[in-house]
Amino acid sequence: MRICLVYDCLFPYTVGGAERWYRNLGEHLAADGHDVTYITMRQWERGRRGEVPGVSVVTVAPRMALYTRSGRRRVSQAIVFGLGVLWHLLRRGRRYDVVHTASFPYFSLLAAGAVQPLARFQLVVDWHEVWSSSYWNEYLGRVGGRIGLAVQALCLRIPQRAFCFSRLHARRLREGGLRGEVAVLEGEYAGSLDAREPLPAEPVVVFAGRHIPDKRAPAIVPAVAVLRRTQPAARCVIFGDGPERERVQRLVHDLGLGGVVSVPGFVSAPEVERALRAAACMVLPSRREGYGMVVVEAASVGTPSVVVRDADNAATELIEEGVNGFVAPSASPEDLAAAIAQVMAGGMELRRSTAAWFTAHARRLSLASSVEHVSQVYSADSRERF
Repeated sequence: MRICLVYDCLFPYTVGGAERWYRNLGEHLAADGHDVTYITMRQWERGRRGEVPGVSVVTVAPRMALYTRSGRRRVSQAIVFGLGVLWHLLRRGRRYDVVHTASFPYFSLLAAGAVQPLARFQLVVDWHEVWSSSYWNEYLGRVGGRIGLAVQALCLRIPQRAFCFSRLHARRLREGGLRGEVAVLEGEYAGSLDAREPLPAEPVVVFAGRHIPDKRAPAIVPAVAVLRRTQPAARCVIFGDGPERERVQRLVHDLGLGGVVSVPGFVSAPEVERALRAAACMVLPSRREGYGMVVVEAASVGTPSVVVRDADNAATELIEEGVNGFVAPSASPEDLAAAIAQVMAGGMELRRSTAAWFTAHARRLSLASSVEHVSQVYSADSRERF
């Protein structure tokens, strides 16, 4: 089949869960013999090319900053990319059997929806998240939030086959009036599915992710200060980068934790895995997650996780309390520290339980499982169309 993947980011030129998903999906589909094109925006120096093995990478928009200083996605960038997708599909849409796009940043989905009746390709949409009206208002203000919510609602009305990665967002899709079927893809994990004996833990807490407001990385620093009142040997490593990294570093300095909390920035995946395997705990204080891949990655090496209960946080679906981690009631220093202390108290018994949880769910949570489901949907819908 001739498949077109649409997303404005491409791993490893930018680092995030969605771009990892589309790169992995593209590589697997190409390896299965499909003709795959990946439409994106340029994220590399002029004169170079983005590369994915077996996949044709096509840029339809110039290099632009993705985020504002506050960590919000730039609307202007989304519009420019959407126009590029529209122009590409108007010219070449008829050569594709399937156009598979992320819902966000919306204008690319609107472009695909506008062309689909003309080009007659199958439209598949990944809804990594469905934002509530309250979150839209917080993100863009009252006026901008209403516009954003209206654009999201318009995208839900486009006839499509939808995928999402959590029960939370599947429910929101149905409640929002999605025009089409929705299925939950539970697997994005691309690592080894083989069981690994967990190592004895060091008294270290690890965070790995972008330093944007919704991830709440700064909340970890005062939590470590509270934790050290009862666990004086506790230390912390906060991987990643973003607009809130300076705030994290400032808190480390202000709380006198320079020799306790390290903030090394982005590092290689093997280095993150080594840190996770030795850590007592992976902490993800996000208020908003469409999935929570790092919870699965931590569990794959027997390390329990702490996440935070929040209306927009689907990562809580990956936690069985007392089995592979705990859900803190809030991101306050006291609540985070208490949850981390529970993990540390669990010792090797909790680490073995976490490893067993991963083994029991590995196939369901694997990328291969999701790719297989996606391919089946492509094939089934193709037969229905012809």
